[in-house]
Amino acid sequence: MGSSAPQYAMKDFYPRDEVLEMDRQIAALPDIPLSEREDLFRIESLGLEWDIGVFITEPEDARHAMRGPDGRKTGFFLLHGGDGDFKSLAVLARQLAGKLGAKVLSMTFPGRLYLPDPSRDWPDDTIHRDGTVRTPIWREGEIIGADQYDVVHDSSKMNRLRYGTRTLARAKSGSIFWHRMAAWPVAFEEAMIVACERHFPVSEFAVHAHGHSTGGAFSARLPQLVENVVGQTELETAPIGYINEVKHDWSGALGKIGDFERVSTQSARRTDPFNELYIRTWRDLARYAGPEALGQEGPQALMRLPWLMEEVLQTWEEERTRPNFKAEYPLTHNIVASLEAAAQAVADRLQLNEVERGKLVVRYLGFGKYDVSPGARPVQPIFYINSANSRDNSPEAFNGIILPMLGKLDPAPRVMATQLGAGTHIYYKPMPDLPAGLTRAAAFLWRKAILDGFFTA
Repeated sequence: MGSSAPQYAMKDFYPRDEVLEMDRQIAALPDIPLSEREDLFRIESLGLEWDIGVFITEPEDARHAMRGPDGRKTGFFLLHGGDGDFKSLAVLARQLAGKLGAKVLSMTFPGRLYLPDPSRDWPDDTIHRDGTVRTPIWREGEIIGADQYDVVHDSSKMNRLRYGTRTLARAKSGSIFWHRMAAWPVAFEEAMIVACERHFPVSEFAVHAHGHSTGGAFSARLPQLVENVVGQTELETAPIGYINEVKHDWSGALGKIGDFERVSTQSARRTDPFNELYIRTWRDLARYAGPEALGQEGPQALMRLPWLMEEVLQTWEEERTRPNFKAEYPLTHNIVASLEAAAQAVADRLQLNEVERGKLVVRYLGFGKYDVSPGARPVQPIFYINSANSRDNSPEAFNGIILPMLGKLDPAPRVMATQLGAGTHIYYKPMPDLPAGLTRAAAFLWRKAILDGFFTA
């Protein structure tokens, strides 16, 4: 992959033996005793209350704190992917804190935290035997019942090629579910800002934002919202919405896995309505397991399809305790019509006048873009790391779409992108010789970039 900052001596590609060596070097560092705790707080946004959960992982003794070139402590703000919560980030958080000495804040998307149980594990399956589905919990004690949505099954050819049959909960107009689905993007953004204010004082910390997969569309905006977030340290991420929109529309971006992928991506851009909640199932594991097995084993992977499906179903038994529902497509794919419709729904509820309504629409349309208005903080440095067998993050996508589009910004941010010769999209998944997945290699490279001044020079 390419780099707009060759002076920082990162390579475009690190072969497996070098990934293993980076992993060994981080593993060999002394273990730093850690303090881990949850912070659950409530905010008010757009006339609604929202319960927000963050999980803090940091050295017990401040003397172990990692510091950057400017003398401030190093912080990481982590966001999980489209299926998870803070627990999905635990392996990475413990490497960054327990080996490097950073303070790590892992934030769960609004609505994803299972508030009734201190374990935060979701019960049952995402689709219940009676046909009802799992729904978000945006505020403690508030239940989104089956009377507030219709269950929809999408077997259209365009989506079935990628997802299989999709199950959706379509919020009914005027219900609490409808209003929450319209308002959560603002609550999400405001929650990130409040979380940073609570845990990363500006004078004390230089913070690096990370969003796995879906989370990347939100971590991409954070450096322009919080003054001491100095850039992005991304591993298997999605870019900000307007770039991701183009990336997924470009049929050649994932051409390395053949004609099937080109067929499945050459359709029109996404049109997901704001009031549709996607309910994930074992199919979402399968849609990654197939391409990853193809990349690792070649076409003969199909010869062990029953075995592969056993692995998928066994993993689903473990993973279904995570939230496994998703509402973020309008932002992650910059679906303008859906963003505007959500803003209009909020404006209707709040009975805004035309001027206030127009401002709210502008705010929503900005969720999928960088702020390039006069006086806005420039886009901060970005360091991307991707795995060898990623379905979504190929070198073609980065060199052909993401890096050139970032280069068109004025001023263009400092950007590096590299690929590791191991791993998959689920970067924390244990592998032979890599029990912590790619998290130690990422910690090695991010530490080098931070200490070399990539984020502060």
